[in-house]
Amino acid sequence: MSALPPLKRSKLLKSLDKSDARDLLHGWRTWAGDAQLPPTGNWRTWLFLGGRGAGKTRAGAEWIAEGVRRGTMRRVGLVGATFADARSVMIEGEAGLLRATPDADFEPSNRRVLWRNGAVGDVLTAEAPDIIRGHQFDAVWADEFCKWSDPQHALDMLLMALRLGKKPRMVVTTTPRNIIPLKALMTAPGAVMTRSATRDNAINLAPTFFTDLRLRYAGTRLGRQELDAEVIEDNDAALWRRDWIEKTRVREAPRLVRVVVAVDPPASVTGDECGIVTAGLAENGEAYVLGDCSASGLTPACWARRVADAYEDHEADAIVAEANQGGDMVKSLLLEASPNTPVKLVHATRDKRTRAAPAAALYEQGRVHHLGAFPELEDQLCHYDGEGDSPDRLDALVWALAELYPRTRRALPRVRVL
Repeated sequence: MSALPPLKRSKLLKSLDKSDARDLLHGWRTWAGDAQLPPTGNWRTWLFLGGRGAGKTRAGAEWIAEGVRRGTMRRVGLVGATFADARSVMIEGEAGLLRATPDADFEPSNRRVLWRNGAVGDVLTAEAPDIIRGHQFDAVWADEFCKWSDPQHALDMLLMALRLGKKPRMVVTTTPRNIIPLKALMTAPGAVMTRSATRDNAINLAPTFFTDLRLRYAGTRLGRQELDAEVIEDNDAALWRRDWIEKTRVREAPRLVRVVVAVDPPASVTGDECGIVTAGLAENGEAYVLGDCSASGLTPACWARRVADAYEDHEADAIVAEANQGGDMVKSLLLEASPNTPVKLVHATRDKRTRAAPAAALYEQGRVHHLGAFPELEDQLCHYDGEGDSPDRLDALVWALAELYPRTRRALPRVRVL
């Protein structure tokens, strides 16, 4: 309709009665893309793979809203990577449940959504899959599945809880990543899949958002994943492999003898990403990646404060900062945000790939564990091959591991003549 000439568009709108106009304005099925509507047929799980801003959240919220209105969904499970994610995106977000169903009330303290017709939505977190035990649902919406810390375990618990009603179903909305649980879900019996790229929803996105992402990532491996919703296999030229990370991932870390926060400051204040990664070393000599607080678009004061927060949250022993960009100013910013904190400046003297090789070797040896999932960091590790934009999260991780595993010089044999 928006593509019609103004005169024809005006004539069409005036021809509608109030009922048709209301349906046109508020009817989700009128505006939804094909991939955003539930598939037909006898399916149990609907997997919706979407790029950033492709309308995944709206699709999940509207599917639940329609089921509640029709009375086919009475006991609903709402599952996010964390409770904060579920609340801010799935429920209170711009495309969340409260927008799709104005007759719903959210009770944060009880972690539930109540509808006026008596339907109840339990808000759960994939951080603790065993908490799902005991719940029973006739419908489940699982959001950003590939961000979950233990996706397979949580999915198994949800499928076991999906046992109410005549036809219990689940929708899984996520931007894809090359992980085993997603691949298994894509081919699971009773599962159907739809896919939507960011460009398919461009009309509902800020023009600058879509244009900037397309200019920066179009044609790249990361762009194909994050924008085109493709499942990208590991880059054979990259130093890291996805299975190295998956097979050593843990949900708890042992007592750590040393913890550091490493920061790779942005080269400018125009939106470049600041890499901030926290890692610790255990008594057994193995490392644990504890957090990834990296972000873009931060002022120097903001990223310094973010580093200080990570230092305090993880009770770290030191901050390690690359000083190639900014020199002593980097240290000054960090000390201003967190006075009396041990700050060590490091300087890059070799190319990124060469610096990263020892860290990648530690992963291959199974000596580095991720405490949960860090999707953006892991994507950089498995995609970067030395070409393209600087991987700031990867850089920060490399600096952290270099601090925890300092290089030691092998003593050269000497001969003393008496």
